[in-house]
Amino acid sequence: MYEQYKAAIESSNIVSRTDIHGVITFVNDEFCRISGYSREELIGRDHNIVRHPDVPTETFKRLWDAILNKQTYHSTVKNLARDGSTFYVNTTITPILNEKGEIDEFIAIRYDVTKEMELQIQLQEKQEMLLWQSRFASLGQMMANIAHQWRQPLTELNLSLYNLKNAALNGTPDEIETIHNDTKRIIQSMSQTIDDFQNFFKPGKEKEPFDPRSSLDNALSLLEKVLRKETIGMRISAQEGIIVHGIQNELTQVLVNLIQNARDALDIHRPKAPKIWITLSRKGGQAVLSVEDNAGGVPDEVKGHIFEPYFTTKHASQGTGLGLFMSKLIVEKSLGGDLSLHNTDRGACFTVTLPLTKEV
Repeated sequence: MYEQYKAAIESSNIVSRTDIHGVITFVNDEFCRISGYSREELIGRDHNIVRHPDVPTETFKRLWDAILNKQTYHSTVKNLARDGSTFYVNTTITPILNEKGEIDEFIAIRYDVTKEMELQIQLQEKQEMLLWQSRFASLGQMMANIAHQWRQPLTELNLSLYNLKNAALNGTPDEIETIHNDTKRIIQSMSQTIDDFQNFFKPGKEKEPFDPRSSLDNALSLLEKVLRKETIGMRISAQEGIIVHGIQNELTQVLVNLIQNARDALDIHRPKAPKIWITLSRKGGQAVLSVEDNAGGVPDEVKGHIFEPYFTTKHASQGTGLGLFMSKLIVEKSLGGDLSLHNTDRGACFTVTLPLTKEV
């Protein structure tokens, strides 16, 4: 009976045994097949023979800490075959104890997950490609916003220089100083605009606790003048003391996309008094951030596709269909939350729900 169990396990799994120093004492045929080494090449060698150089030393430290403390270790491990190819295995390493409770050897049972991991890597690469496409699309929008934000200060700067020229000929020192200070203020404002847009595209830092109001303030500073120029009314209600965990700049990107989306919907449907309502509140241990417009809502036949990549209701020259897709991906994968859509009696309402880190 024991031999039958043993044969069944060895024929369907990748099995190896090592002594307490990690020297291989046994491998089955499946181990030889996937690694490309013969049994003679493996027996007596350190198990590091299949270690992939990409795997950090800390991973193996955690492994040895666990099994030397007589604990079973579970992980998906990236290994290197004899021919230089990579294979992935789900691994369970168990210490085998003698009658005295001391470790005699280790047995490792694995199964091949190379295809699954390769598909996962391809999916991650595709998502990264979509992210960059989305960021390039956002870059075009942001450049248009810079143009809007700079037109007025450039006009003011031109007027200040004209006044400064006249003051230099006919004015008093105080008048010259006042015009000079006004000119510096305008230039500092324009410089701050550039800083704001640079921060928007700056790669994210480490995740940390932050107040979502900071992301909201940053998003509004990028879009404020454009919204004002298009006479879109803003109604902001943001509760204090809400802290979430993640990268602040990523939530800013999501909010910029949602506000831009509302702005585009208002431009298409043109209600008499276009408005955007943004609310931030605490509900049931979560931060709830919503962006609502009064553009009439999203048609039912569209709602089910709104977060799909490349799906857009706009003209090809106006949208790529990546903004909402990437926003949902960022909220779910990076911020650990959810992004949803529902229609209200005024229009579309996008809701970002994030887990609270702490309450102040």
